[in-house]
Amino acid sequence: MATDNRLVIGIDFGTGSSKGVLARASGEVIATSTKPHRTSMPKPGFFEHDANEVWWADFKAIIADLLAEADGPIAAITTSGIGPCSVFCDANGEPLRPAILYGVDTRATKEVEELTASIGTSALLDRCGNLLGSQAHGPKMLWTVRNEPEVWEKAKYFFMAQTYIAFKLTGAYVIDHQSVSMFEPMYSPKTQDWIPEWCELVAPGMALPELKYSNEIAGYITAEGAALSGLPEGIPVGVGGTDAYVEGLSVGVKDPGDVVLMYGSTMALSLIADHVMTSPELWSLTGLYRDSFTLIGALSASGALTSWLGDFTGSDFGALSAQAVEAGPGSNGLLALPYFAGERTPISDPMARGVIAGLTLTSSRGDVYRALLEASAYGARHLLEAIRAAEGEDKRIVAVGGGTTGGLWTQIVSDVLGIEQVLPKLAIGASYGDALISAQIIGAADESTTWMEAAGHVLPNPANKQLYDDFYGRYRELYPATRDVAHFLSAFQLAK
Repeated sequence: MATDNRLVIGIDFGTGSSKGVLARASGEVIATSTKPHRTSMPKPGFFEHDANEVWWADFKAIIADLLAEADGPIAAITTSGIGPCSVFCDANGEPLRPAILYGVDTRATKEVEELTASIGTSALLDRCGNLLGSQAHGPKMLWTVRNEPEVWEKAKYFFMAQTYIAFKLTGAYVIDHQSVSMFEPMYSPKTQDWIPEWCELVAPGMALPELKYSNEIAGYITAEGAALSGLPEGIPVGVGGTDAYVEGLSVGVKDPGDVVLMYGSTMALSLIADHVMTSPELWSLTGLYRDSFTLIGALSASGALTSWLGDFTGSDFGALSAQAVEAGPGSNGLLALPYFAGERTPISDPMARGVIAGLTLTSSRGDVYRALLEASAYGARHLLEAIRAAEGEDKRIVAVGGGTTGGLWTQIVSDVLGIEQVLPKLAIGASYGDALISAQIIGAADESTTWMEAAGHVLPNPANKQLYDDFYGRYRELYPATRDVAHFLSAFQLAK
């Protein structure tokens, strides 16, 4: 039997970096490439990426790196990215402004409130499966209509990172069902289609992209796309999707009851289901594959908290982690709220702010570092409780992301949540899931295929259960106790 020497590419555009992988159609990794970038924050609550200087520049640089390592023909490529987000482009596909990012961007608070009042919470839950919040992207479109009419007048297309790349390569104007599930109130997971009257309400006159599933073909690379990218003309480009969900696919999270727990700049728990599930505290989405669905919750900041502390103190993560181990469970009496960028789920409060309670003159950097790790774990427990309250059944939890290295953070999460986590042997990220989709669209894999191998498991330490149960109870009390003060401070920040 002849050896299949075809190669596939996957590229993911994250909040702080873009990552690519070159693999054989069987899943064997040949090469990887990572390009760091910065997220622009022009004012409090605004988070943006320049589509050309970040997404397209990273794409070209990663493609150059991967093609240099290719030892066979490139057969397909798929990309994914942060979401929901959108860049508005003119008739030539040229960006008119920087892309507005996902739920960490809280500029459309007013539009969220007005749309919720005019549409009604029951109608939103019934048709969209979700209420509106900072993660919903429809209100951000309406914000643009109102605040940047000169942009909206020229806008003919809107793209996410992966759909922008697909358009430049193929000319196809598409979006995947799962990503657009987060463009509330524009789409319904129940009908898996647009809601025309609500699309016109928030995005008047905007042409809507074709809806496809993530493992379908968006289009084929044109001569122009080949010249721009260096990729072969005529190869298929997968539709792809939003990074958190494609990252789950990269580690075999695809069957009902599978959960991916993503450790990154933000933290997310995503449950796979075979039917639509709804919760006012979570997001109900169409799945990557046809006839699959997702129930997910995500924090606005988790790993970003530790990056903030590292920058603030000038300390490296190795030193901070060692000090955090010494601090021990409970962080020597510190308790934090992780709402440094507001919060998405389950409290849906863009005006929430971070809190570190219990500080004394003897508190160390290690105490604060561990308190921030524990805060993200308490937030994850809150999300898991919301999933279970919605009758979601978590049968298997797979941990992914850069935060799974080192062992401390994952152990804290297992202890706080009381759950076992599977650690994959290869934790490359969403780009590896993109590569799997690339293999699917050329027939080298199908929806039953998984490239995941387990490297180990993280089990909860029963000795820490009571302490973390007690601290979690106090964590749940801390937000309502400080909410009014946080909102006052938030309003002061936004007015500057």
